[in-house]
Amino acid sequence: MNPSTTVSKAVNDVAPLIRLAAQDDVGIARRDLAAGESLAPLGLVCAGPVPAGHKVALHDIAKGAVVRRYGQVIGMATQAISAGAHVHVHNLGMGEFTRSSSVGEAYRPTSFIDPAATFMGIVRADGRVATRNYIGILSTVNCSANVSHAIAERFKGAALAAYPNVDGVVPLTHGSGCAMDPDGEGLALLRRTLAGYARHANFAGVLIVGLGCESNQLDALKVAGELSEGPMLRTLGIQSSGGTRAAIDAGVAAIESMLPEANKVLRQPVAAKHLVVGLQCGGSDGYSGISANPVLGAAVDLLVRHGGTAILSETPEIYGAEHLLTARAALPAVAEKLEERLRWWEDYTSRNHGEMNNNPSPGNKAGGLTTILEKSLGAVAKGGSSGLMAVVEYARPVQAHGLVFMDTPGYDPVSATGQVAGGATLLCFTTGRGSVYGCKPSPSLKIATHSGLYRRMNEDMDFNAGEVLDGTASVEDAGARLFALMLETASGGKTKSEALGIGTDEFVPWQLGAVM
Repeated sequence: MNPSTTVSKAVNDVAPLIRLAAQDDVGIARRDLAAGESLAPLGLVCAGPVPAGHKVALHDIAKGAVVRRYGQVIGMATQAISAGAHVHVHNLGMGEFTRSSSVGEAYRPTSFIDPAATFMGIVRADGRVATRNYIGILSTVNCSANVSHAIAERFKGAALAAYPNVDGVVPLTHGSGCAMDPDGEGLALLRRTLAGYARHANFAGVLIVGLGCESNQLDALKVAGELSEGPMLRTLGIQSSGGTRAAIDAGVAAIESMLPEANKVLRQPVAAKHLVVGLQCGGSDGYSGISANPVLGAAVDLLVRHGGTAILSETPEIYGAEHLLTARAALPAVAEKLEERLRWWEDYTSRNHGEMNNNPSPGNKAGGLTTILEKSLGAVAKGGSSGLMAVVEYARPVQAHGLVFMDTPGYDPVSATGQVAGGATLLCFTTGRGSVYGCKPSPSLKIATHSGLYRRMNEDMDFNAGEVLDGTASVEDAGARLFALMLETASGGKTKSEALGIGTDEFVPWQLGAVM
């Protein structure tokens, strides 16, 4: 059972608890509950204080019994739990968990909508469609970060006044690029990520800045990334330029030569099939899988029906819920690819003396999430109900249309960086605790799980999915409005993070392997 299909029917079943499926053993508190409070109409009494978003036992649960939410197992009772008691880390654990999956049994071909929705996009000469028009500065190594930022500083304020169609000059730097195995997976992944950004539709032009002696050499990066220099893709070496000041001046001149061409763009109507949306959730809480994630899933279903593409990611955060995705795989090979990546993660965490259930984070737990199974079931809802068309590795180009899974860590900046490298031109980011994530060159829409967060952090939140919890909107209606906001944003409408100037420092490529 997909959580997103049950929420809209069940969200108002009981008050003050939300029961998501008939077979659930727990309900979710709509608000802070006090000891002794009546939990009508269930005939229960709250055994102790329970924070909003946390779980309450709907009946007596024996020690060792499985506990269900969304109609799915989220863990095992580590002690006997009385009806009306708070269910959380003190009495619920992973237990003995064995992953299982079915392949393709829930796959249904997408029924496309005609005529398709449109947005005002920027069509590049090679046919790629952009939602923004930046010039990017990419550093090959941390040692070229300061020069990259200094070049971009020259184009702040009124410096771009003569180029009104250019959204800005963005320096994207990182903490890696040297002291790496020259033939290792880590360097290959960094080069793949940088090449993905260098080719990104939202960049009209790109300058790549290197030091000169680093592991990630400019020439090797161009070969690995199949990048060809030209008027709108330039490279610059600090050492070969004569040092810091000379490199800054050369970089400024390179950007100045790109600006007239970059400014020539005009927005025009394009079909929604050209939109590629990365799906993220961060600072999740007990409401994420009830409101914001299912609402985003409903919007994704509309996007897919219009021929667009959505990228679901964060592999450790679909762990335990992967059967909901493999069941929707268009082909057995797609399901097997997802299983292969999960096996890699099990080995990866074991080699590093960790475990897959080191997630949820402290903030997730404070918001009501207890195990990775519970978090994953809610996280998968972001992908809606469409078929899973492809699984790709981190930062690989996404070429399939429809719902695609990209293998990434759960850490939001790293995950989103991989999605953008793969071609995402818009991000939708659900949050219950209050993430303020921005993501240049792709705009990032923040979706609040509850109305309290939306009001408290209104300068950061773009959409209030809390109306589902308030009973003033259905998941489907809210999803339709979110889809409309996605198209408006892709057409140039500013997000809250863009208004605040956020998004330059969130470029975080995934670092793998030893630092030598």
